[in-house]
Amino acid sequence: MADSAPRILLADDERSIQTLLSFALEKDGYEVVSASNGTEALGLLKEQQFDLVVLDVMMPRVDGLEVCRRIRGGSGPQAEVPIIMLTAKSEEIDKVLGLELGADDYITKPFSLRELSSRVRAALRRAGMGRRDDGAAEEDEETVTIHELTLDRARRRVSVRGEEVQTTYVEFEILLALATSRGRVFTRDMLLTRIWGDSAYRDPRTIDVHIRHLREKLELDAKDPEYLFTVRGVGYRFRDLD
Repeated sequence: MADSAPRILLADDERSIQTLLSFALEKDGYEVVSASNGTEALGLLKEQQFDLVVLDVMMPRVDGLEVCRRIRGGSGPQAEVPIIMLTAKSEEIDKVLGLELGADDYITKPFSLRELSSRVRAALRRAGMGRRDDGAAEEDEETVTIHELTLDRARRRVSVRGEEVQTTYVEFEILLALATSRGRVFTRDMLLTRIWGDSAYRDPRTIDVHIRHLREKLELDAKDPEYLFTVRGVGYRFRDLD
């Protein structure tokens, strides 16, 4: 699939928006499959493989948040597909809920096609599906081991205390950034830029949500972490060298 155009599932019940976004994405070289509601989107996900899913939050029958929840609750490679949520400006709660449910990014309406293009490229790049303009090679196949935590860069796998832990693309990237710079303090904007390429249009609280998820997955006690520490008023850091 890597030699062909990345396939994007676009789910939005507004025909005009669907047409506009499909045209813009296809112009960028992607293959776009459209769904007009959540039920249709879930059906397509069962039948076909996609490299990215773009979900409008407000859809009939099954809304975007529920579609996101079901994707992340599934099994197989499709359960890890990058998800971008489309939310209205007034739906602040939906942004947080989307991230809680496992969405990788969100775009607030109204947005520019340039912003959409940037977000899509970033999501596909993180998933290893985007075109590489600089011809850079993949990172060396190596593992990072700290105490009882192991990160396999090549396979994008995380294990702690001997048990494999499922992480989203964004969670893995945040964890890798912190774990390979042990003791260094990262501000939220630094992490946003590191993961998405820039911090424009993005709420710094996005990082807080992903850090909380990582703590729940990795720490024995999320309130008393041994790996991911908060630096009050600044950001986050990984545990120092033993």
